[in-house]
Amino acid sequence: MHMAPIVLQQPTALPQELPPRRSLHVAIISDGNGRWATSRGLPRSAGHRAGAQTARRIIAAAPGLGIHTLTLFALSSANWKRPPAEVAGILRLLHEYLLTETSNCMAEGVRLSIIGRRDRMPSTLRDAVADAEAATANGTRLHLRLAIDYSAREAIFHAACRFYKVTKLSSDTFGDVLSEVLRGGSTDVDLLIRTGGEQRLSDFLLWECAFAEFVFLTKRWPDFTAADLESAVQEYGHRERTRGALPDAIAG
Repeated sequence: MHMAPIVLQQPTALPQELPPRRSLHVAIISDGNGRWATSRGLPRSAGHRAGAQTARRIIAAAPGLGIHTLTLFALSSANWKRPPAEVAGILRLLHEYLLTETSNCMAEGVRLSIIGRRDRMPSTLRDAVADAEAATANGTRLHLRLAIDYSAREAIFHAACRFYKVTKLSSDTFGDVLSEVLRGGSTDVDLLIRTGGEQRLSDFLLWECAFAEFVFLTKRWPDFTAADLESAVQEYGHRERTRGALPDAIAG
């Protein structure tokens, strides 16, 4: 499959009523690929390929919207319950992406990380992951994290198993241990977007989403656009972020 190279978009001005942009961590549960395909009489694999093209467009648009870290849910650990042929197809698609896009990520300043288990990946995919991470390690414009064979509960469990060895016990040091478990880092999510109509986290970034703002869309992932991403970021900008404290207007 030929895939055009990623070209990151330059920032565009936000409407004046929004506050100045700051660096955001946006996480996306890209749901609805299979249903998008079946509603069109296509095999589910066609939906996953269409979803991969959507991901490329969203990755290109992200830096221009003030997004410094973008985490995409590519394959849940629970997805192994799906038909083996479908899972194998998703893994092949991920392998294709790494082989075709690593050089473009390097050119565009994108650092690529994979969070999740690696022991169940095909060895060729594991090698491609290691090569892509090493090649893009110096990227500073966007940190792209792909969650593959990922379970937040499992990550927290493994971090807890290591945590007893830490001399200074705090939530910050636990976050550091969790970051080591994930390999791709662990930072608080500012905005979580889920497409496809469902309104749940589905074992995704449970620790990191403690104070995230949520945007749920009925639109399925292949139909999600850069304009939808911008609208979600604008919605986030209008929300009052108190993190449990009183708003400034009330506290004063």
